[in-house]
Amino acid sequence: MIGDEPDSLSSAPGVRLRAAIDAAIAAAGGWLPFDRFMALALYAPGLGYYARGARQFGRLPASGSDFVTAPELSPLFGRTLARQVAQALQETGTGMVIEFGAGSGALAVQLLAALDEDATRKPVDYRIVELSATLRERQQQTLAAYGARVRWLDALPARIEGVVVGNEVLDAMPVQLLHFDGHAWRERGVALQAGKLAFADRPTALRPPGDPPCLPGTVTEIHLQAEAFVRTLAACLVRGAAFFVDYGFPEHEYYHPQRHGGTLMCHRGHVADTDPLVDVGGKDITAHINFSAIALAAQDAGLHVLGYTSQGRFLINCGLPEWLASADARTRAAAQPLLQEHEMGELFKVLGLAAGAPFDAIGFVTGDRSHTL
Repeated sequence: MIGDEPDSLSSAPGVRLRAAIDAAIAAAGGWLPFDRFMALALYAPGLGYYARGARQFGRLPASGSDFVTAPELSPLFGRTLARQVAQALQETGTGMVIEFGAGSGALAVQLLAALDEDATRKPVDYRIVELSATLRERQQQTLAAYGARVRWLDALPARIEGVVVGNEVLDAMPVQLLHFDGHAWRERGVALQAGKLAFADRPTALRPPGDPPCLPGTVTEIHLQAEAFVRTLAACLVRGAAFFVDYGFPEHEYYHPQRHGGTLMCHRGHVADTDPLVDVGGKDITAHINFSAIALAAQDAGLHVLGYTSQGRFLINCGLPEWLASADARTRAAAQPLLQEHEMGELFKVLGLAAGAPFDAIGFVTGDRSHTL
């Protein structure tokens, strides 16, 4: 597949990003692994999608946004999640929340506001690990009222005692693409053909986990960077818990023969497409999560799996129906996609992890699917 020349790349940042990608392809001998291409497209300083200063998060295209996340849909998402965070803080005896990839800052505001309602608890310290300077600026404006209680970090602290939260952060980590030609697996990368970006495959020793049976022509992803991130987190998290909310599947569903096209998707203006080589830097690139691989990486690194379930079940367990019962009609309507199976309720999952002694996390008290991982 060869990507067409997108209109948005006539802009100065687009031209410079394309030049950086072309240079990277040349330096790599004419072929760039897809994960390295994805990293440049999303995170190249000042040029990538998350580094340009565009407004990614919002409820409607009219806002100039490209997609919506749960905190933008309803403040009840963060308020409900706060119940799980509060329990984890108490169970682990810690007083800090660390959020990875805080987006617009909406979730941080919701969590802090809800946690502060308990006057018996010492106010929590809040830390945000954010790689995008542009998003960090936006978050600082959103959270200015909290002063020094909220601080930003450039990387994982060497030692973490607290509760880690990541909402739609794992899916934004670069993935490797694999293509099965009917005889062997090949790694899919990006090359230049007639001056345009194009997919190109090379022999590889990489395989999907478990080497599942696949149809000829299957294209799928593996998440080595996300797995490495979880292992690094495990080495730093000496006491506490972590909760990751994202869209994805257990391994047997992720690599099912019927999902032969993979899960790679792009988003712009609340419209999805499947071609990451078009409009590079002007749209999001993402892939669903293989939660089995993430849970296994965490366990192998010494963490305990507290639970795994759908977002809808998790929010119900944490008390969202109580909030909805006393909410007005507009608030109830806005929160419904968080629970509905054909919206976020089923596609999104929650994985809970703990360092130290495990505990019965309220978010998984019913409907735990850990056995499916």
